[in-house]
Amino acid sequence: MKNIIDTITEDQLKADRGAFKVGDGVRVHTKVREGEKERVQVFAGIVIARKGSGIHETFTVRRVASGEGVERVFPLHSPNIDHVEVDRVSVTMRAKLYYLRKRVGKSASKVKEK
Repeated sequence: MKNIIDTITEDQLKADRGAFKVGDGVRVHTKVREGEKERVQVFAGIVIARKGSGIHETFTVRRVASGEGVERVFPLHSPNIDHVEVDRVSVTMRAKLYYLRKRVGKSASKVKEK
């Protein structure tokens, strides 16, 4: 027997969104509303975490902008996400890459690539 919440939310799941993993370099295209206009803004960085399952699944993207580390948490199945591009495919040995937060400079964006 399925959970009631899973039954209600299964039509809202986006099938094309899960093609990346932790450690990959991604470009997340999000829809931004400014007044009556809507535009697409890109947030590029490294996926450092994926959490949850089903409609509640989220992923965290980290980048270094102006010498400062910036992280954003995106709901995977949000209608505000246009699409997710994978720039770099990497090989990681961990589920979470929180150790990248302590790194400075070039090593902060270095993950073993395929």
